[in-house]
Amino acid sequence: MAQMKPKLQLYSYWTSSCAFRVRIALNVKGLKYDYKAVDLRKGEQFASEFTKINPLSFVPALVDENVVITDSFAIIMYLEEKYPQNPLLPHDLQKRAINYQVASIVSSSMQPLQNLAVLKYIEEKVSPDEKLPWVQNVIKKGFVALEKLLKEHAGRYATGDEVGLADVFLAPQLDPAIKRFNIDMEEFPLLKRLYDSYGELPTFQDAMPEKQPDAPDNAAS
Repeated sequence: MAQMKPKLQLYSYWTSSCAFRVRIALNVKGLKYDYKAVDLRKGEQFASEFTKINPLSFVPALVDENVVITDSFAIIMYLEEKYPQNPLLPHDLQKRAINYQVASIVSSSMQPLQNLAVLKYIEEKVSPDEKLPWVQNVIKKGFVALEKLLKEHAGRYATGDEVGLADVFLAPQLDPAIKRFNIDMEEFPLLKRLYDSYGELPTFQDAMPEKQPDAPDNAAS
């Protein structure tokens, strides 16, 4: 008997932190999916085939049978509600609110200010030399806020001893900060500890950029 294909399809790019979040959420919930690569550097997000799925030309996009969702936060909340196994939101209302705050800080006040389009604009309109200082300033400002916010709530993970929505958003923000943007994590010991704990989770590690099918062969080096 032929094996049925997963009904979920994820349009992703290997280094996209927004797609990274969704990959983690899918893994945590044990959901299988087809990976549809969209090469942002080649401009495939602007092809008519993809703009039919997302007119904004952003990844990720999730297709679940006849349902199409095109924002990482919306995708993850959709998964949380439709597939309640291994929940990402705690029952405790305060902890739930902290999870929402972390997700909002990352997705509203950090990632949009350092995405590929913004960095390309800075390179072209200002100077290539200004890209790294810009990103570092954005990340450090966000990390200061996150470190203070989580100080009284963190356990093994961001808001306790179970993986939550906050962790799903934090891991993809922390990984490039350390590996690509040279952020000194000694200034952020709590976030550094959380990052180390994510390294022990297969659900997080399998979602890493360098492990995606569209990652170049030298991505892990």
